[in-house]
Formats: sequence, C-alpha cells, structure tokens
Amino acid sequence: MSFKIMAYVMTVGCCVLGTRFMLAGASLLEEWGIEATDGPLVICRRLGAIYFGLALLFFLGRTAPPSDLRSGVCLGIGGASAMLAGLGLFERRAGRVGSGIVVSVVAEILLAAAFLWTWRSAA
Repeated sequence: MSFKIMAYVMTVGCCVLGTRFMLAGASLLEEWGIEATDGPLVICRRLGAIYFGLALLFFLGRTAPPSDLRSGVCLGIGGASAMLAGLGLFERRAGRVGSGIVVSVVAEILLAAAFLWTWRSAA
C-alpha cells in the first residue's frame, strides 16, 4: 500500500474520530463501557483536537517522497497503533472497559500492519 493512500485513509479516519471525540465523546465512552463524566469528556475533546492535527499532518504530507521523516511517521503511527491495541486488550482483560473496545482494537491492529507494510514497501 502506498504512503499516499495511507495518508488519505488517515486524513479521513482522523477527521471522523476527531469529530466523534469532540462532539459525541459520551457515546464513544458508553461503547467502551466507561461512565461519561466530566473528566473523561474533557479528555475526549482534547483527543479530538489531536486527531484533527493528525488529519492535517497526513493531508499535507500525502505527497512526501521516501525519506527518514516519512519512515519515522510510518513507524511511529504503526507502533502507537500496536500499543493502543495492546492497551485495549489489557484494559478489557482487567475488566475496566466493555467488549465495545474490541472494534477499536481490530482497527488499530489493521492500521499498525498497514503502516508497517507501507514502511517496508518504501525501504
């Protein structure tokens, strides 16, 4: 998969997640089995801003030629996605979140694999 395709996927995905975290954080927390109190909702809105920043980063960088920076982005996002998947499984096993987290874990595993594939393809 090319970096340009991954950049478009991330741009759209991050815009969707950013909007959801900012405007509908309570529904996301409920899916994960977390009570939607003020604290988690503040964190959701702040995460929404981070997702919008990532969307802009990937959109503006979609045509970047192979470079150390592009490799770092692939490895960084791939590694972070793998860690998020691991943490989701850990929290599920510990009983702190509901089974709704599994959808996020699957998406994170696929994202990690796609970024590692993209990185290896460019190497």
